[in-house]
Amino acid sequence: MRFKAILFDLDGTLLNTLEDLADSMNIVLRNNEFAENDMAAYNYFIGNGLKALVHRALPADARNDAMVGIFLESLKKEYSKRLTAKTRPYPGIPELLDRCTAAGLKMVILSNKPDIETQKIVGKLLPVQYFQIVRGARSDIPQKPDPASALLISQTLGIAPQDFIYLGDTNVDMQTAASAGMFAVGALWGFRDAVELIEGGARMLIKQPLDLAPWVQQNEA
Repeated sequence: MRFKAILFDLDGTLLNTLEDLADSMNIVLRNNEFAENDMAAYNYFIGNGLKALVHRALPADARNDAMVGIFLESLKKEYSKRLTAKTRPYPGIPELLDRCTAAGLKMVILSNKPDIETQKIVGKLLPVQYFQIVRGARSDIPQKPDPASALLISQTLGIAPQDFIYLGDTNVDMQTAASAGMFAVGALWGFRDAVELIEGGARMLIKQPLDLAPWVQQNEA
């Protein structure tokens, strides 16, 4: 099977953002005299955007709209201070990006992280010139798992959805890929496990980034 493009999720796929997000949210909780969450819990809090992260991180009796709104603004301020303090590309990601470029694949990033933060982090930690499109969450288009953003990317590049590999690490990504008609590949080095990825619609699972290389190399001359 030959592909023309690859769509990457960001958090938990290209970059390990867990500690910076968890540290930021825990500072907000601590400043408001709430108990902090264990780092491992954030594997399941992250994936649906910052608002969902706040909702999941708050105690159950504080998850009302008013509290979530207040804590969301506080999280944005804290996270802006440490976007790349501990965040780094996963081992093997730079090499995979090089392989994709050599194979002539168009590369894009689609994240549920706010677009401004997405642009800043990618610009600092990844070779932004490799990507045709870098897109985070915006108010004018639904977030993943709604396929609208993925389909808009497909339309913008003039490449059919079935010609995309979609690499992500959560059920949100697998559901987005399936709904958009893209080839869903689950990243096992990310935030979620194989069971969730398969149930979400993954058509293939890989343990490390370069496990995708044979699929990419099919496109090389």
